[in-house]
Amino acid sequence: MPQLRLALNQIDSTVGDIAQNAEAIVRRTRHCAEQGAHLAAFPEMMLTGYPVEDLALRSSFVEASRQALTGLAARLAAEGLGELPVVVGYLDRSEARPRYGQPAGAPRNGGAVLHRGEVVLRYAKHHLPNYGVFDEFRYFVPGDTLPVIRVRGVDVALAICEDLWQDGGRVPATRSAGAGLLLSINASPYERNKDDTRLELVRRRAREAGCTTAYLAMTGGQDDLVFDGDSIVVDREGEVVARAPQFTEDCVLLDLELPAAGPVPSGTVDDGLRIEHVTLSGEPVAAYEPEHTGGQAERLDDDAEVYSALVTGLRAYVVKNGFRSVLIGLSGGIDSALVAVIACDAVGAENVYGVSMPSPYSSEHSKGDAAELARRTGLNLRTVSIEPMFSAYMTSLGLTGLAEENLQSRLRGTMLMAISNQEGHLVLAPGNKSELAVGYSTLYGDSVGGYGPIKDVYKTTVFRLARWRNRAARERGEVAPVPENSISKPPSAELRPGQVDTDSLPDYPVLDAILSLYVDRDQGREAIVAAGFDAELVARTLRLVDAAEYKRRQYPPGTKISAKGFGKDRRLPITNRWREAV
Repeated sequence: MPQLRLALNQIDSTVGDIAQNAEAIVRRTRHCAEQGAHLAAFPEMMLTGYPVEDLALRSSFVEASRQALTGLAARLAAEGLGELPVVVGYLDRSEARPRYGQPAGAPRNGGAVLHRGEVVLRYAKHHLPNYGVFDEFRYFVPGDTLPVIRVRGVDVALAICEDLWQDGGRVPATRSAGAGLLLSINASPYERNKDDTRLELVRRRAREAGCTTAYLAMTGGQDDLVFDGDSIVVDREGEVVARAPQFTEDCVLLDLELPAAGPVPSGTVDDGLRIEHVTLSGEPVAAYEPEHTGGQAERLDDDAEVYSALVTGLRAYVVKNGFRSVLIGLSGGIDSALVAVIACDAVGAENVYGVSMPSPYSSEHSKGDAAELARRTGLNLRTVSIEPMFSAYMTSLGLTGLAEENLQSRLRGTMLMAISNQEGHLVLAPGNKSELAVGYSTLYGDSVGGYGPIKDVYKTTVFRLARWRNRAARERGEVAPVPENSISKPPSAELRPGQVDTDSLPDYPVLDAILSLYVDRDQGREAIVAAGFDAELVARTLRLVDAAEYKRRQYPPGTKISAKGFGKDRRLPITNRWREAV
């Protein structure tokens, strides 16, 4: 059978930075050529970054992408790389007039094949996702072809991400066309347990397509999304041939033996897809001894995977938005401690600045725990008491109760933003998903900041990740970064004497279990009670969640790790009289 050395470039890109994304493609293509690759591939919308959101509706941006693509093809040839076919994702537009209900200008989530200085084939994603964080019906018109290229005597069918996730379309069409390899370029944002789902999907699609299937994924981060890599190649029986590392840029080189191409396929196949076939090299390569036979990178356990996603998301946000350092209010509690450790791992402890801001109600152990965290991690720490400011406000306004408590939080928020303005740090908000769900936060207080690293992490998971990070450090012979007292002491905002979170909230394991059903799985009150939870507690929790929508709208973006994070995944009206609990 013909041989083919495939190069899958599992790398990051930056939305809107077309020039630097093109540079990355050239640099990586050169590496692939030096390694003797016969076909190189790059992720979905690599040239423009992903997702481009409403940039897709700007004709100037679409045209910039199209022009950069042709320029890239010419440059690859000019630099002696034109003989290596390159598959790359970009933003395109259809030449056909869009139908009613489709985006004006007909943008397309496109893929292209570059060869010998030319764009020899253009195609577009056929299945457009419109769920969760995806709004592709808003932006794109679908492709209606099955693109097939003949490379070194092998027919390679091409697809883009959702073409594999939905039934029908290009997968059965690949079998009908008799292709020897199905190559799908993807962005594929991370969420917990998606790696297992993705693996089973690729295995199933390979069997349906009847050929070896390569699933190339992106890595890195964009705003609240993280891309975990985890590119996969399986044979026609669904057996894994190669699997790339998670959260790491990588070039997967793989020597494959694939069926020889037959007569040039043509006509219309499954779902009305028209075969568009281009022959790049009809003759097989001379037989050679395979050097890259596959293998699977070591898999991360569940906690390591989530923690890596949080580090990757924060690092990408900081670097891509031009920040050099981050600022965190350190209370000595578990949330700010975990955020600080994530930040140290993401950008280096020397670029992490903590501020301890004690009030009259702050305990000695909280101030001590913040100092101990700084000692263990090496981050920069200063202490600035809010007591003088607090006294001045109280003298002027005479606040009591909740207003007095929230004032302390808002003074801290004001201080953090003032330091940020003065010194240029990105302020990190320490709120977790449990608190955001029930509104247990203060607007313009602990919710201030430019990014919320644990925004999509329930409190019970916060504790588990802190313990995991300490355990991982000890296994490497390092100092455990999170002080044990921050983990073991009862969580408290310390806004009044003796305050603990359970004064206002159920125990976190119970609360998080209810929230998981209501927020993540959209189950109603009756279903949650039927699952074994106290009816009164469920009703109270649901009321808290429903009443806090306006707060969540004003919270900064943060790394998404679940199937339903607050923001693009879960969109509810603020003014809303429908209640699951009365």
